[in-house]
Amino acid sequence: MAARTVLITGSTSGIGLGIARAFAKAKYNIIFNGLEKNGHEIAAAVAKEFQVDHMYSPANALHTDQLRTMVDEGLKQFNHIDVLINNCGVQHVSPIETFPDQKWDDILRVNLSSAFFLTKALMKPMKTKQFGRIINIASAHGLFASEYKSAYVAAKHGVLGLTKVTALEGAPFNINCNAICPGYVRTPLVDAQIRDQAKSHDISESEVIPRVILQKHAVKKFVPVELIGRLSLLLADEISATLTGTAIPIDGGWSAQ
Repeated sequence: MAARTVLITGSTSGIGLGIARAFAKAKYNIIFNGLEKNGHEIAAAVAKEFQVDHMYSPANALHTDQLRTMVDEGLKQFNHIDVLINNCGVQHVSPIETFPDQKWDDILRVNLSSAFFLTKALMKPMKTKQFGRIINIASAHGLFASEYKSAYVAAKHGVLGLTKVTALEGAPFNINCNAICPGYVRTPLVDAQIRDQAKSHDISESEVIPRVILQKHAVKKFVPVELIGRLSLLLADEISATLTGTAIPIDGGWSAQ
């Protein structure tokens, strides 16, 4: 069987890069995406390490036309995109009354709308091929809420709704769709949250990790990105056709409380 192709947004850093490495190890073609200035080099290095074909796109999730161009270029290079992983995300921490309007719009656009537009772009070719796997990287904040994260929590709850609708529409065509809801993973995004939370709570960054960031984890550890990668591979597998429409927590026991 020819190698399958996966498109992963936000895959030149953090969780997305960890997922990309897992799929590269499994010999998928990888369509990398990210805004890092050296994103092209990051993508090339992973592809070289695991000896897989790849493409890199600097498409900005704020711009729908760039997302569509990324899909078109990926289909042109590989002829098929079998797995879509909507991972890109941004965050801003602020009380509702002072939350900047533009930040609200940007967070909804990047964290939720980009997943819709990419899913929309790939549903037809996946239906034609009678195979597709769509994985939305949501968050424990798709299931629960925390103060000062109104836009992020709203977007991630929306991702779970989109996941369910996509699963139902894709079911007759061997297209599954699931969401992964990680707790806290030590990424550049979480490092920024640590700084923001320290400011909002008026405590030191060292105090923020146990008191705020991991406070709701029963297991007081950051979630390993490798675990998210392994679960993503399972959800992308042929055997996972009947595993669809779910929101799977990997949250150190947060959801058990």
